[in-house]
Amino acid sequence: MAMAKEHNVVIIGGGFGGLHATQCLKNAPVRVTLIDRRNFHLFQPLLYQVATGWLSPANIASTLRATLKRQTNVHVLMAEVVDIDVQRRCVSLSEGSLSYDSLIVATGSRHHYFGKDWEKLAPGLKTVEDATEIRGRIFAAFEAAERERDPQRVRALLTFVIVGGGPTGVELAGALGEIANDTIKNDFRNIDPSDSQILIIEGGDRILPNYPPKLSRKAELSLNKLGVTVQANSVVTDIQSDAVTVKRGETLERIPCRTVIWAAGVQASFLGRRIAEATGAQVDRAGRVLVAPDLTVPGHPEIFLIGDLANYSHQSKTPLPGTAPVAIQEGRYAARLLCSRLKGTSLPPFRYHDRGSMAIVGRASAVADLGKFHFAGFLAWLAWLFVHLIELIEFENKVLVLIQWGWYYFSRNRAARLITGDRPTAITSNSGDDCLPRSPS
Repeated sequence: MAMAKEHNVVIIGGGFGGLHATQCLKNAPVRVTLIDRRNFHLFQPLLYQVATGWLSPANIASTLRATLKRQTNVHVLMAEVVDIDVQRRCVSLSEGSLSYDSLIVATGSRHHYFGKDWEKLAPGLKTVEDATEIRGRIFAAFEAAERERDPQRVRALLTFVIVGGGPTGVELAGALGEIANDTIKNDFRNIDPSDSQILIIEGGDRILPNYPPKLSRKAELSLNKLGVTVQANSVVTDIQSDAVTVKRGETLERIPCRTVIWAAGVQASFLGRRIAEATGAQVDRAGRVLVAPDLTVPGHPEIFLIGDLANYSHQSKTPLPGTAPVAIQEGRYAARLLCSRLKGTSLPPFRYHDRGSMAIVGRASAVADLGKFHFAGFLAWLAWLFVHLIELIEFENKVLVLIQWGWYYFSRNRAARLITGDRPTAITSNSGDDCLPRSPS
């Protein structure tokens, strides 16, 4: 026990996997150091609601120190990890280094543009900064259209392209449809926001490809009611500041637009490849490391990789998805396995228990795939709200989010429609005339 008490566990990443692994080690005879470059845990499933002015960032973020203040065996460090020395068992920080006996890496993923330099033109949605940037672009587009006199430029400003038809893309598109048709419908005098063109560009034959086809169809019908158009079997070949080029079959189409949001792909954190290079482990095309059945790096039982960083294909032929439930279960398993090792025992290989998945399509509309049960509409929407409310970390956030949801349901007003930061030059009025158009009234 004296040796166990000195066991030093370093956890990199305060997301779902890292935070739950830390909390599961609360009563273990170990010293835990949790490292994250941010001082908060972000509830990413609700990040799209920040990007569309529904919630404020503080509603879905919890400071790590406050969350773990009663866990006396944890030391939280706000720092950036730049490398890992596998041989010396040392984590290199931007300032200094830290040794470990066991290491859990849960650094997540970042946007993947498949080798294209599109990040500034089409921001993705992974961080608070991403969300506020997207929120600013969306509402700035309407403001610029209000000042524009050229009808073609107005149409381009009111065209929103979302690349990717997964859950993030669908939820963003549904929220955009609600903004245009409900939230700001009567806020402008020179434009009609409901004239907005909202497009989802999906490379596959349907949106929500991981859901049953019936639910994908219902989701598309709900989006159509909100003015969203789905273009399946389409691939984005080029993105410019004023247009997107889409290929369907052998046909190329140039779509004039000023706001593009990326929801098409992610790539694992660079630490995955660093660890693979040092250990000889294999990585897939997304940069995820092929882990052993116990979530460790092959040949290095002291290193656990969880969440978006791990390619776990032992349970089925395909890797587990990069979702919050997967990261949470993997984090808890890694912590339990560490505790078992300290007692001289072990655990069976990790096994993910899929409790289903849900995606919200719009107000009072969602789709739910719960194994044998597939349903859509208002009941799925209530289930989605309940599950996400329960999973929020802090009680205060649960209350604040519940109030915001209730207010929006009855008033259809989004309270956080703030435009912050510098706007990109693509979202500006180019009328060149100081005399703004007047309302017909």
